[in-house]
Amino acid sequence: MTNLFGFTAAEWDEGKAEMRQILQMVAAERAMIAYSDLSNRMKSIRIEPFSPAMGHMHGEISAQEDAAGRGMLSVIVVHKTGDMEPGSGFYELAATLGKDVSDKVRFWVSELHRVHDQWANPS
Repeated sequence: MTNLFGFTAAEWDEGKAEMRQILQMVAAERAMIAYSDLSNRMKSIRIEPFSPAMGHMHGEISAQEDAAGRGMLSVIVVHKTGDMEPGSGFYELAATLGKDVSDKVRFWVSELHRVHDQWANPS
């Protein structure tokens, strides 16, 4: 049985666990990662940088991490050029999670610090 993006549930879960681990390591370094770099680092499954699957996986991870009190982990995934911020899906998810995104840059910077602090200084 495959899910919406052509992966089995086991493949999706393995890819999500790998992505979460990569994001946690990047956050622990107080760094950010481009969508394309994250895609290239994934070994368990292949997800294109700006595909719906990438956005959906980010959303699942961020919603779970936020519910656990650790912030929206995908805040560190950004455009490689241009604004160097997360994509619009990040802000849409934040709004559905009850975050105030009326000032997107302010929200992004605040959430970025929260996630960096969480993973760089685990308690």
